[in-house]
Amino acid sequence: MTINKNLNGTTLTIALVGRLDTTTAPDLEAELKGSLDGVTELIMDFEKLDYISSAGLRVLLSAQKVMTKQGGMKVVHVNEMIMEVFEVTGFIDILTIE
Repeated sequence: MTINKNLNGTTLTIALVGRLDTTTAPDLEAELKGSLDGVTELIMDFEKLDYISSAGLRVLLSAQKVMTKQGGMKVVHVNEMIMEVFEVTGFIDILTIE
């Protein structure tokens, strides 16, 4: 998985490419922990994300909790397969998806 970051003022966009799974979730978690200070809006761009596992969902939930206190988080460009995972797991009700 590739993580592309773009900080614009207090808005951080993280675009993921590839698979967010047990192997790559710790990388995203570490990246987020080091990047969210002073951020009021987190945009997770899933346009090129092919797959998400429960480990990836856990990292998203953790980021959502942090960003609820600091501002907000949204997930954009979600493909059908990942949207189905969000629906089955109830994440569609937890996350802001555009």
